[in-house]
Amino acid sequence: MSQRSEGDLTQTGMSLKHDREWDYELDRIVEAVEERDADKVGLQFPEGLKRRAPAVADDLRELTDDVTYLISGQPCYGACDLDTYLMRRCDVFVHFGHSPMKDSDKIIYVPLFSNVDPFPIMEESLAELADPEDDPDVGLVTTAQHMNLFGDMVDWLEERGYEVHTRRGDDRLTHEGQVLGCNYASADIDADQVLYVGGGKFHPLGLAMEHPEKTVVIGDPVNNVVTIADTEKFLKQRYGAVHRAMDADTFGVIFCTKIGQGRWDQAEEIVENNDNAHLLTMDEVTPDRLRNFDFDAFVNTGCPRITTDDGPQFHKPMLTPGEYEIAVGNKPLEDLEFDTFHGTW
Repeated sequence: MSQRSEGDLTQTGMSLKHDREWDYELDRIVEAVEERDADKVGLQFPEGLKRRAPAVADDLRELTDDVTYLISGQPCYGACDLDTYLMRRCDVFVHFGHSPMKDSDKIIYVPLFSNVDPFPIMEESLAELADPEDDPDVGLVTTAQHMNLFGDMVDWLEERGYEVHTRRGDDRLTHEGQVLGCNYASADIDADQVLYVGGGKFHPLGLAMEHPEKTVVIGDPVNNVVTIADTEKFLKQRYGAVHRAMDADTFGVIFCTKIGQGRWDQAEEIVENNDNAHLLTMDEVTPDRLRNFDFDAFVNTGCPRITTDDGPQFHKPMLTPGEYEIAVGNKPLEDLEFDTFHGTW
């Protein structure tokens, strides 16, 4: 096991307190603007890069004539979270930071590939993988930010004696080997161990929950640390929320109106089968917004990360649809599993 429990940035060639040098693919954007003779262009950035939006807009202004660039201020957490209001009012809409979830002639997706070298942390990850002579089979997954090097990662592992298993998941995923925070279908491969190369622990944690039979090794090239995905703490949190909700009499069932996060049929079915459940439609689901509702518990049919990331911040238990079924006695506690999205909107 790597001893860098807090991460060591000395080998990454960067410091996280400074902006990384992303490739905003300005030439591709300008080409699309000129081809479509666009007058108005919408720009949407994920939360961590909104501060860069004015500079990117200024750069594009210098490269084009008589074009108005409009910046989305709406929260953005993924390719499922497009600012449709702005998009309808622009000739071209540019979505930064995520790979396409659904093809559209009007939308330009700029994934913003990372410039962090993943191979030093992959080298350290070998200590947590089985020796290829004992078990050569390994799955490989990563996020959109590292997909530009995915083929090189596969070759790197194969050169060290591993048989690398990869696949593209369902239609929600653009690339082979890609995982999202709500979809781990790419890890449904014939290997007992999976190497996740990417930042953060949420993606590999969800992967380990959906595939509990697999060992998930996290090689984080951003924070330069190797760990094993451990679901114990997460499961305790979810069990706790379910137990608290077992005493609930009233439920607020949340339908998220974001374009790629809505599960209307699921929300409607819960409400139809429970006279004490009421449907709430919301675009942004936050603890403050729900505090005004006097329900005993909430059921989130929107992005699973609302429940798993922010669950402890809500004033009442926040459940996934599957957890709701357990809380009301329709399913046993041992059926608790990670909530995922499949297919596009």
